[in-house]
Amino acid sequence: MSPRLSINPSSVVLVSGGARGITAQCVIRLAARSRCKFILLGRSGYDENEPDWARDVSGEAELKRRIMVDLQARGEKPSPSKVQKIFKSIQSGREIAETLRSVREAGGQAKYLSVDITDRAALQEKLTEAVNHMGPVTGIIHGAGNLADKLIEKKSEKDYDTVYSPKVDGLENMLVCIPARQLDFLVLFSSIVGFYGNVGQADYAIANETLNKSAYLIKHQNPACHVVSINWGPWDAGMVTPELKKVFSERNVEVIPVDVGANILVDELMYGDRDTVQVIIGNAPAYLTANGLDSGLQSYQIKRKLSLDENPFLFDHMIGDHPVLPATCAATWIASSCEQLYPGYQFFSLEHFRVLKGIVFDDSLADEYVLDLKEISKTPSGEVEFDALIWSKNKQGKVLYHYSLGVKLVRDVPTPIENRVPSLIPGPEDQAIPGDALYKNGTLFHGPSFQGVEKVLHVSPGKLIMRCFLPKMDESHQGQFPVQTGNPFIYDAIVQCMLIWAQYIYESPCLPSRMEKLEQYKAIPFEKPCLVSMEVTSQSETSVVVDITVRDEQGKTYVNITGLEGTISKQLKRLFSNPR
Repeated sequence: MSPRLSINPSSVVLVSGGARGITAQCVIRLAARSRCKFILLGRSGYDENEPDWARDVSGEAELKRRIMVDLQARGEKPSPSKVQKIFKSIQSGREIAETLRSVREAGGQAKYLSVDITDRAALQEKLTEAVNHMGPVTGIIHGAGNLADKLIEKKSEKDYDTVYSPKVDGLENMLVCIPARQLDFLVLFSSIVGFYGNVGQADYAIANETLNKSAYLIKHQNPACHVVSINWGPWDAGMVTPELKKVFSERNVEVIPVDVGANILVDELMYGDRDTVQVIIGNAPAYLTANGLDSGLQSYQIKRKLSLDENPFLFDHMIGDHPVLPATCAATWIASSCEQLYPGYQFFSLEHFRVLKGIVFDDSLADEYVLDLKEISKTPSGEVEFDALIWSKNKQGKVLYHYSLGVKLVRDVPTPIENRVPSLIPGPEDQAIPGDALYKNGTLFHGPSFQGVEKVLHVSPGKLIMRCFLPKMDESHQGQFPVQTGNPFIYDAIVQCMLIWAQYIYESPCLPSRMEKLEQYKAIPFEKPCLVSMEVTSQSETSVVVDITVRDEQGKTYVNITGLEGTISKQLKRLFSNPR
């Protein structure tokens, strides 16, 4: 069968997102078929000359060690975030170099341009130089794209722009620089999400469906150009982990092998029907029915790796010499995982939370951590309850249990009964204890990410009242524990009331160990003050149990916490002795 579209060594193909990932594999396959020329666009910087100290080093640990040595030699502090940034830059540079090499070996030519396609002026400038060198562009493959998966009520404008702009604005900018009338073909990498929709990807669906409709319009205006928008299903690469494959399998979504997908792209481009504008590669996912929950009780196992480099906030939660995962991060990790299984539901309560063995970021850090979730009940009114356990294996293969709790999801959060009001009206402001003093004098060990105690308004043997306020934290700083329905950073600041109380009453540090129940009526946002009222229900020199209510400025309840227990010990002083 002879090709319907001629792509030959004189053809010049402009490819967005084409130097890395699945688009790069498609470029390499097209180069092998046509021996054409490519102008590859990407946001990553690229330097052909890798530092001498990085050459011939492939292992992540050794490469990061050399990065740290180089930074120290240049008089710079090798912070985890800086090391990770350089590491990723070297990684992406190597991927780009490998793509350029593979294109040459396949018989084609390729030039890489580091440019943001949403910046029209910069794109125009870079393309003018490249076209003068390679020749006029005869085809475009638009493969650039980003994800920011969240339920729609949790998405920000920044999330939307991050996903929408590269696909839609990027296409517009490329066609301003290279008019469609001069093209032999235009291929758009869209997604089945644009056609079928998908939970947590409203912005991604909008962006891809906009590409689909743009393809029809461009074809109508330029009938001689072969325009096709390919609605891809998930590829077997990149973010599609084995766990995610299992989810796709359960929802009857087929995963596309990379070599198969690359061949489909080339065949569709060279042999596809020129009158067919939209092609769907994949099948419709199965969803929960609108009539209610499946009555069957399921069990799930979710595995993840934890990294100090990916969680910069951990350096603000060091007990002794090592960063320790806040218990609030473990609790919200579990609650958020449950929510992802039931889109449209949110966690309302956590029960019987136990810290069995905290996760310390030292030599004992496990290769992976396992979250076991077991559904224990579902009700017709729309409630789902889970038992949850986080565990790992140490270097000797012994199982270690870290956290356990129960989670209740609901469709509609109930209205709180507003009968728990502080029995004490806070005294004069000049008698308040400033929060910053508590972080400086060693009462609290927390760094800036968790310094949410603004002032303590009252402390006595039976109660404590304080005001909390936590500035907004950049999403990149939140690492693997992004704020969703629950905010682990603010929760940690709230629980600090117990640590303050123990220090003032018993002159001893205190660490939370268990909690009987937490009910969240509405999320506590960053940059909003809240009043924390703590009532002591039992106490001794070695332990304390408290109830906590958190309210907004209007007195409406955010959260009720019942039976929060802490261990009091003077032995902890040596771990709290270095205030940050």
